[in-house]
Amino acid sequence: MNVFENIADFFSKLPSLSFRITDLLDILLVAFILYNGIKLIRETRAFQLVKGLLLLGVIYIVIYQLQMQASTYIFSLVFPNIFLVIVILFQQEIRQVIEKVGKSKITNLSVLLKGSDAESIETVSDAIIEIAKAVQRMSESKTGSLIVMEKEMLLGDVIKTGTGIDAKISHELIGNIFYPKSPLHDGAAVVRHGRLLCAGCVLPLTKDDTISSDLGTRHRAAIGMSEQSDAMIIVTSEETGVISLAFRGVLDRGLTEPELREKLMNYLIDSPPDKLTGEGGAFRKIFKGWKK
Repeated sequence: MNVFENIADFFSKLPSLSFRITDLLDILLVAFILYNGIKLIRETRAFQLVKGLLLLGVIYIVIYQLQMQASTYIFSLVFPNIFLVIVILFQQEIRQVIEKVGKSKITNLSVLLKGSDAESIETVSDAIIEIAKAVQRMSESKTGSLIVMEKEMLLGDVIKTGTGIDAKISHELIGNIFYPKSPLHDGAAVVRHGRLLCAGCVLPLTKDDTISSDLGTRHRAAIGMSEQSDAMIIVTSEETGVISLAFRGVLDRGLTEPELREKLMNYLIDSPPDKLTGEGGAFRKIFKGWKK
């Protein structure tokens, strides 16, 4: 009996199945586990592993139906041990879940069911104004800085490399973080929904060999991060004080405070995610006048 026959047999038995309260609890428990599992891994690159495993599952079904014996035999060696494979691949995420449950009180377990609500437009707008003000001051004093403005793609892997802050943004706070004698000034700060999540984070460097040799590590890290995410990354040069903004592998240099504020507002507030990669006005508006 093949896979499709099993599915057909299952649905043929549905009218005769009885539904009990324990079945409802079972469904809710499975949904709870899946929801929190997805919420946890979607902030990391582990989500790519999940998509890879799902793709392998689809391939296995196809070759099984086509009766490709050699390929089926190879896959049959892996899938019986899929639980062990999942534990090995996601041991860090599984450990985090267990630790989170262990540290939570019974009265607080309901928090796991709630997703983080998006901050209001006013909060994000105020944060952008404060960041632009802080960047302008750091530009005038030639203070190097690196600020990641997260959007749809959550940067859990990057956040783990830094020091957690989770504070309301002010230009004074940004200035203190990137003060040359601050222990966090060499890394990047990450902003999510108008709040400063962490600082001192390590960003991936771009592998583009065509980047100008005049650009230092901060600029290369900003471009590298923009190549791997949908974030906007703000850079101030320690040597020249020039303000730059990296997005989708493109670096716009020599921005003023109003220009920086306008680009951030256009992207983080005014541009819907489904229009960013199309030919819409929002995409063109963000990129207008940009250069490498």
